[in-house]
Amino acid sequence: MDLHLGDKEPLKIWLLHLLVIWTFNLGNICEKLGLCGQMKFVRFVSSLTPAGKDPNIYLRDTTFENVPVTIYQPKRTNPGLRKGLVFLHGGCYMFGSKNIYNGLCCYLSRESDSVVVFVDYRLGPEHQYPAQLTDAKATILHFMKHAEDYGVNPNHILLAGDSSGGALAAALCQEFVKIGNQPKIRAQILIYPFLQRIDYMLPSHFQNQHGPLLTRKRYLSIPLKLLNQKGVDKEKMGRNGHVPEDLRQKFKKLINADLLPSEFKARGYNPPMPCPFSKELYEATNMKELTMRSLIIGEDDIIKQFPETYILTCEYDLLRDEGFLYKKRLEDNGVPVTWNHLQEGFHGFITFINSRVFEFTFTKPAVENMVSFIKGL
Repeated sequence: MDLHLGDKEPLKIWLLHLLVIWTFNLGNICEKLGLCGQMKFVRFVSSLTPAGKDPNIYLRDTTFENVPVTIYQPKRTNPGLRKGLVFLHGGCYMFGSKNIYNGLCCYLSRESDSVVVFVDYRLGPEHQYPAQLTDAKATILHFMKHAEDYGVNPNHILLAGDSSGGALAAALCQEFVKIGNQPKIRAQILIYPFLQRIDYMLPSHFQNQHGPLLTRKRYLSIPLKLLNQKGVDKEKMGRNGHVPEDLRQKFKKLINADLLPSEFKARGYNPPMPCPFSKELYEATNMKELTMRSLIIGEDDIIKQFPETYILTCEYDLLRDEGFLYKKRLEDNGVPVTWNHLQEGFHGFITFINSRVFEFTFTKPAVENMVSFIKGL
């Protein structure tokens, strides 16, 4: 794990990284012993995170279209209608809970004076994709329809998500453009989003392969666990053996290391040779499903209609490059983008806001930057 650079808190990052790694490793041991599945263990550990309370926020647990949600509403009075923000959590669609995101949701609601709706969508592998997309879509449509009941302007509803939650938010913006929903999504906020499965050999995939938190090994393994696929050759998959040659060539102009800024390769980039196409890998990784394959390769006519977008990327995040490529894709199609790139940031850091022990010096400024974007809409 490369932490000799701009990090001012390497010991804290190392400790957090080790805690995450050991949680997954212990979950794997439990699974092998037949005690419980790895993801169930990870969820159990996540549930132990103290949620905490914010005296300035009303919290209410309810359901929208049978999907559990938590509503965060500022206590201070507002003479008009507020903005609404639907938050879709990360965790590769298999873990993630209100407890983990409570601090972030409280902060966003309080500081931006917005009503935040946290969506507790169904998790995999028990519920296969697109169950997560279906739950999130139903929740958002319900919120739009009843926005004023929660003091929200239906024309000022935003979608936000981190990691795979960012993928859900981006996919839903695509869905809503296609169905022509009214009112429209005002903006999307993508926090180190997971956006493509076509190229596993981008510079950040190797520069940050050992983390912090998100490692290349887990990046390749977790989607397979979501799909209930075992015995897949991850080494060949990591060299893009799951992608047919025609797809590689077709989308090379959209997902390619040559499209990245030179500073993204400053820490070195010497990828191995790509692996020949394997039909077995193609089928095992479910590459036929477009929304799971990549959100960067959408049609221009659809992307041009996307809402204003905020993207947060981190230098020490394995997903850094796909966030930048999505930014470029949006800008090339005339979509306004606010891009915040944290030189010291890493995957997952934002959920630890107000956690004391694992909050970093750059955490609050990053969230405040996001709040400024929300308030400026």
